[in-house]
Amino acid sequence: MKNSFTRTVIFATILILSGCRPGVQTDRQDDRAEKPGYYVAAYIWPSCHDDPLGREMLWPEGTGEWEVIKKGTPRFEGHYQPRQPFWGYEADNDPKVVEKWIEAATSHGVNVFVYDWYWYNEGPFLESALNDGFLGARNNEKMQFYVMWANHDVKYNYWNVHRYKDNTDILWNARVDWKNYRIIVDRLINQYFRRPNYFKINGEPVFSIFSVDKLLESFGNSTEEARRALDYFRDEVKKAGFPGLHIQWNQGGGSIMSEAAAAKFAGNVKAMGFNSVAMYNMGGLDEDYIVYGTNSIRIREQMDSLLDIPVFPCVSIGWDDTPRFPAKGMHDVVHYHNTPRSFAALLARAKRYADSHPGQTRLITINAWNEWVEGSYLLPDMLNGFGYLEAVRDVFIDGKYDRF
Repeated sequence: MKNSFTRTVIFATILILSGCRPGVQTDRQDDRAEKPGYYVAAYIWPSCHDDPLGREMLWPEGTGEWEVIKKGTPRFEGHYQPRQPFWGYEADNDPKVVEKWIEAATSHGVNVFVYDWYWYNEGPFLESALNDGFLGARNNEKMQFYVMWANHDVKYNYWNVHRYKDNTDILWNARVDWKNYRIIVDRLINQYFRRPNYFKINGEPVFSIFSVDKLLESFGNSTEEARRALDYFRDEVKKAGFPGLHIQWNQGGGSIMSEAAAAKFAGNVKAMGFNSVAMYNMGGLDEDYIVYGTNSIRIREQMDSLLDIPVFPCVSIGWDDTPRFPAKGMHDVVHYHNTPRSFAALLARAKRYADSHPGQTRLITINAWNEWVEGSYLLPDMLNGFGYLEAVRDVFIDGKYDRF
């Protein structure tokens, strides 16, 4: 057990650095009104609906990954499993459900959804959450969205260990050839980029790539061929009438890089012509949420020092993927100081980072809107209610953590 006094000091320090004094609020409406807006973007993992390929290969009950989430088991005293959604186990491709999401998000300061998007076996996977859920929602014009190509391999037992036990063979390889890549480019432009609420930076649709390693593998492990593929995408976007394409390297979580790894990373970013770097979740995982957040700030600072393109900050809500992994326990879960208040303090630090980079779009990503199976979600649940959404509102709408 870590020293409680040390934890208290760490927590007080991060609050002070965030410009927050406990029990003190400020109402500087005039100052806030003069500031440019923030784009607060929450990732959406679109697994909780009945997808034909998902039912065939992963989740036979027809509720998507809800069947795995419901089977979560406590691994230590006080471990919150299974997670209990406040609104119940709703399908993420139901437009009425997403209409409720949009109202909850926008009223609390979340104004962009980033949809994980998949392409396996020469076709889309889990696309209904975006196509039928979000785009079918009558109020979707209140919210912007963009796509992150989640181009990672999937092992048999990764998304349903109950069905596949110890089978770690590859179920789906995310590598694509030029034929499929061209189909993907055309599909993304015509299904999504042309939408008036697709998120753009300087008029350019934003397209995020989760696994640059897999992108490289798809094109012969050559940065030159990968650059040619990305330039092809840019050209097609320009033909569609846009000024260009904003391509975002998604770093996942990350860690502090060695000098050699940092040089390789910076070189690849430049060689392939990426426009920005974002993260899917905070790097530097630790059982203590405050240590986790502090590590992530150091990682962000290192990337910022290496690159001459924007690095967009990410704040995670927590981490607990034990429903997918029977062998994981306390040391694999974020459980100390994992509260809405600590989350708000880290959001305030991310906001300060955005303010300190006035030349770039004020985009902050959050992991996640609905990563129930990984214990990181803004959606209300039976433990914290609307606490995490209220934390976003406190920081980005009410300015409770602004410096004064």
